Amino acid sequence: MSHILVVEDEEHLARGLQFNLQAEGHDVEVAGSGEEALDQLLTQRRYFDALVLDIMLPGKDGFVVARELRAAQNFIPILMLTARGRSEDILNGFEAGTDDYLPKPFELTILIARLNSLMRRRKWAQKEEPAPEPEILRFDGKYLDFDALELHVGEDVHHLTLMEAQLLQYLIRSAGRPVSRKSILEEVWDLHEDTDTRAIDNFIVRLRRYIEKDPSHPKHLQTVRGVGYRFFVEPEKER
Repeated sequence: MSHILVVEDEEHLARGLQFNLQAEGHDVEVAGSGEEALDQLLTQRRYFDALVLDIMLPGKDGFVVARELRAAQNFIPILMLTARGRSEDILNGFEAGTDDYLPKPFELTILIARLNSLMRRRKWAQKEEPAPEPEILRFDGKYLDFDALELHVGEDVHHLTLMEAQLLQYLIRSAGRPVSRKSILEEVWDLHEDTDTRAIDNFIVRLRRYIEKDPSHPKHLQTVRGVGYRFFVEPEKER
């Protein structure tokens, strides 16, 4: 049985989610504010398998909650709920460390499917249940374990959000070819609205910190001026 925390201040929606997720066999608790959720997860250190997190909360909103959890090295899978499904909200959620998003109104079957997918990845990573053959992408002595959402660089292991892992996966598979910011939005995160694509730059900065010896002079993940980025599996040699 999975233990899920729903963070939603609209009581009718929170109780509806609790009832339906319990009907699916999950153990579900509800928090009405970001502060309450952070108290349970960080102060009391209670364990949950997944977090359903609304953006619009009284006090600390969903973005702040996600950032504080990740800053505290808490990598609970986070499914973010956004009222309008705006691209800006979705990108802000990804930057804060959420793993997936669902715009309101949503179909319950879709929410359950996405939650189950996130929780399966966590259990595989923790070796709590057998995993399929892992998807491993290697480059320059480093490797991305996509199923465990881990990037291994020497002896260091970086825990990635699902969105970070999907971006790195896309870049590695497009190695040697320029990829535009717009294509990243559409191909990686399925966002087709007009969006400030500069938000992607923040993800690139984080990935460079993980994989580059000198992030200020990247060898793997280079900027293509006026276009976007190009990934080199083997770092370019100094001329």
